[in-house]
Amino acid sequence: MPNATTAPPAVLLKNVERAARNLKHVIYKTPLLQNHGLSRLYDATVLLKREDLQVVRSYKIRGAYHKMSTLPPIAGEREIVCASAGNHAQGVAYACKLLGLRGYIFMPAQTPAQKVDKVRLFGKEYVEVVLTGASFDDSFRAAKEFSDKRGSTFIHPFDDLAIVEGQATVGLEILKATTVPIDYCFLPIGGGGLASGVGSVFRLLSPGTKLIGVQPLGAPSMHDAIQNNQHAALASIDSFVDGAAVKCPGQLTFELCRELLDEVVLVPEGQVCLDLLKMYNEEGIVLEPAGTLTISALHQFAGRIAGKTVVCVVSGSNNDITRMEDIKERAAKYQGLKHYFMVNFNQAPGALRRFVNRVLHEDDDIIHFQYIKKNNKEKGPVFVGIEVKQPHDVDAIKARMGEEGFSFEYLNGQPDFLALLV
Repeated sequence: MPNATTAPPAVLLKNVERAARNLKHVIYKTPLLQNHGLSRLYDATVLLKREDLQVVRSYKIRGAYHKMSTLPPIAGEREIVCASAGNHAQGVAYACKLLGLRGYIFMPAQTPAQKVDKVRLFGKEYVEVVLTGASFDDSFRAAKEFSDKRGSTFIHPFDDLAIVEGQATVGLEILKATTVPIDYCFLPIGGGGLASGVGSVFRLLSPGTKLIGVQPLGAPSMHDAIQNNQHAALASIDSFVDGAAVKCPGQLTFELCRELLDEVVLVPEGQVCLDLLKMYNEEGIVLEPAGTLTISALHQFAGRIAGKTVVCVVSGSNNDITRMEDIKERAAKYQGLKHYFMVNFNQAPGALRRFVNRVLHEDDDIIHFQYIKKNNKEKGPVFVGIEVKQPHDVDAIKARMGEEGFSFEYLNGQPDFLALLV
């Protein structure tokens, strides 16, 4: 998607190679492994760049350490500040410990506990975690205000050339790990640092590779910015894929991604949940939602990648086990297997028996039932959750409720209301 009017700062190969030397004794050279299940499914050679196996379980240590270790010397003690939904925070915290720097790590208040604990583990006594705001963007503003007030050094998670150069080392490793031409490379995008760096290396060393950026459907900041040819913030986002939930891409990364990427595609959060569970159950690979984005994008490219060599950068495995029930719930709803209703029951004996016997079939399962009997009322609302075997089974349930005189409201299309109930 080149734009002749924009000339973003170049990511130079010599600087990426310098970053690789700088990181030599800090990071793991993560493997590039063929995944036989995905290869068979798509009739392609699907290679996973396993950044989930990185020392902080994501690629973020690359940019963070490279940036922090190349800061110019200053008098007195240097103080580091950053904002992150989790993975950049872990990279900065680990770099603080390695470099002996004091760090303040700002994270959204709802960050999974597993990520917060890991930040403290990697940073030890060198870092202090500050939980604030409902989203990454809220934490970012608070961190910048804190940093500016104290005169600290702010380490941006993506919109910094040194950060991009550090992330670009992922691309060097991919290309050094295989002698086979790579037809497609799928890159996750939050703010765009990884895609900018890896994309730059591929354009220099493997220009024939199609570069595909991937964002969650609920947080399409880079996608929309490129589509509209305008660097701008989204009004709101779905923060479920927290590692990629960014309202506004970086100015630098926007310009680079617009120049380098062939496409930016969006994947539904429900598809991400399905693939996350599949990779865990079938492959024994533990991923976080952001780490699953590139794998989920393959569904859209099934016809194009057959017979091709494909690389998916698997970006992280910092998933909190307490999120698994929510992930399973989202996956089942996305498949059309879980459905929720507000049903009006006649407050007369036998109403529930009639609902169970005449509306539901033997394969239908009630997974949630909430009913409060109200005196002096002819009807009472009941919140009902039903799990079905096949997605189309819900149509028959709706029809039978109408035939039996049960008025109802279908809630699956009302996520805000449903979130209060489930």
